[in-house]
Amino acid sequence: MKAVKACLGTLGVITLALVTVACEDTSRAKEEGREAAGDAADAANRAADKAGDAAGQAGDAIHAAKQTFDVKAALTADTMIDASHIDVDTDDDTRTVTLKGTVPTAEQKSAAERIAREKAEGYTISNQLTVAVQ
Repeated sequence: MKAVKACLGTLGVITLALVTVACEDTSRAKEEGREAAGDAADAANRAADKAGDAAGQAGDAIHAAKQTFDVKAALTADTMIDASHIDVDTDDDTRTVTLKGTVPTAEQKSAAERIAREKAEGYTISNQLTVAVQ
């Protein structure tokens, strides 16, 4: 009977040791899981920030394109201006609309700048048009 008790005692100690090791492994696994979840959350936040930046840049490009279109359309629609040799460029970063090209008269150059100012509110107008008799 003593041998059986000794065996049971030994089995109890072994079982306790295994349970302790298993608990330590579980705790370690839980901690590693928390760290992995934190890393995944950080990666998701960085991806979201990049997507937001890209969307903002796309929005800026669309806004600049709209300004260019609005100014060019207004210049073309104005019957007093020959807009066939006017290029319109918009830089949304500097909020500048640039008029380049040629017009036949100084009056058309001034009128083109006035129209650009009306259509591109909040933008600086750089009038680089030259007057050249065509």
